[in-house]
Amino acid sequence: MNDTTFMAAAFLALAVAATPSFAQTVTPSDSVRESGLLSVANTLDFAPFEYLDKTGEQTGIIIELAGEVANLVGAKLDVQRTPFPSMIPGLAAGRFDIAWETFSATPDRLKQVEFVMFLKAGVAASTLPSLVDTFSGDHPLCGKRVGVSAGSASDFLVDELNVACADNDLEPIQKSVFNSSTDIVQAVMSDRVDARMDDATASSYFEVTSKGQLVVLPTLYNVAPLGLAVSKGDSATAEMMVSALETLFENGTYQGILESYGMGAYAIDAPYRVDSMDDLREQ
Repeated sequence: MNDTTFMAAAFLALAVAATPSFAQTVTPSDSVRESGLLSVANTLDFAPFEYLDKTGEQTGIIIELAGEVANLVGAKLDVQRTPFPSMIPGLAAGRFDIAWETFSATPDRLKQVEFVMFLKAGVAASTLPSLVDTFSGDHPLCGKRVGVSAGSASDFLVDELNVACADNDLEPIQKSVFNSSTDIVQAVMSDRVDARMDDATASSYFEVTSKGQLVVLPTLYNVAPLGLAVSKGDSATAEMMVSALETLFENGTYQGILESYGMGAYAIDAPYRVDSMDDLREQ
């Protein structure tokens, strides 16, 4: 090899090394391979999971995860904006292959679709940073003033937790009922209650966007897995999504995306497929 040939070969090797790799690492379904698209139905209006930013760009936890999955299967991400009530009927009718939202599995839904679980959620309390250390022990809310939204899961949960307070000879939770989450936040900030009890993911997102005005306490209540949906019996799509998500779990991308939105506490151990209620796991 002469000097010119050697230099040309070296230049080519450097150019290849500097080029980003989009090599497919997960086997795509036939639908994805034929179309070149990972088509995902999504509402694009549920921050922090999916929304449009100030410039109109699609973003959020699910959008970022979907983009990473598209790269792994060698496809372009195609987000089809779809109203939430239309998603499961749309899957059942074959209008799209994937509805990526934070679905909980129910017997009725599992008659038409199956799920790939990728997250967990529940109810959590949040409080002022200066009060965090006052919530401790196995029953951290006993003896505290707690605000809830009227008729919400949190409203009923506090009643259940008060039974545990009584059983353990602890002071009861003093429940205050409000009409909105905003009212509860203001009540905590003005020292009318000690904590806000609300949906855990919404509370964590408020912690991030408010720059820590309220801090979510570590205990999660009524924990349940959440997943994306695929058509009933569509094993190719389900297994593709499980395989892709496994890769993102293992290489740290999944955890990194969740933590960037303040949602690291809602990670599950591994993605998995749910075709019946018996498939659900405790995480």
